[in-house]
Amino acid sequence: MEQKKTESANLDNKRTIFFEVGLIVALGFFWWLFEFSSKVEKAEELVDNRDQIVDEEMIPVTRQEDVVLPPPPPPQQTISDVLDVLEDNQVVEDAPTIQEEDVEKVDFSAPIEEVEVVEEEPEEPQVFFIVEDMPEFPGGELALRKYIAENVRYPEMAKENDIQGTVYVRFVVDEQGKVTNVEVMRGVDPLLDKEAIRVVQSLPKWKPGKQRGKAVKVSHSVPIKFALQN
Repeated sequence: MEQKKTESANLDNKRTIFFEVGLIVALGFFWWLFEFSSKVEKAEELVDNRDQIVDEEMIPVTRQEDVVLPPPPPPQQTISDVLDVLEDNQVVEDAPTIQEEDVEKVDFSAPIEEVEVVEEEPEEPQVFFIVEDMPEFPGGELALRKYIAENVRYPEMAKENDIQGTVYVRFVVDEQGKVTNVEVMRGVDPLLDKEAIRVVQSLPKWKPGKQRGKAVKVSHSVPIKFALQN
């Protein structure tokens, strides 16, 4: 005889299935809830990180002044811009005409002014004080002193006033041996100085001095003593 299951036994079997199904649904719900909260937190963190990155990368905007460029230079004119080159046998229409009034009239009948030509004087030869060959009086130094002693004239007024002393005279023997530029270096009295100059000017020609074999001007001096005998 076949046993028939009761309705309660069938319900017990289905309860186990319902329990497993409910457990699976509950686990799935909690898993979905956990995943959802994790996504929200990650989204918030992502938003916070983006804000920080934006804040860090914010660069202050500065205004740059406009640079004013100088105006371009004017175009340079070339020779072809300035000059009009004409072909051969071409007539110039706008050529300027010369009026008679523009030409300065020259009076050829007026006398020509003479231009005075000033000749430059040759430079004075240099006067030496010491040369290789010094000037020499004919007969030497003793002959010079003898000539002066024999030719000097003691001024009478100087004698009466008892004027005496040594007059030093300087002169130049030129290239020809002549005595020139006689002057008193150190005088005593105008009377004696004048007589000393006269005697030196009367000296005969000397043998001129030479420098490197060439006759030159040489300065020379001589003392002339004026003394009264008691």
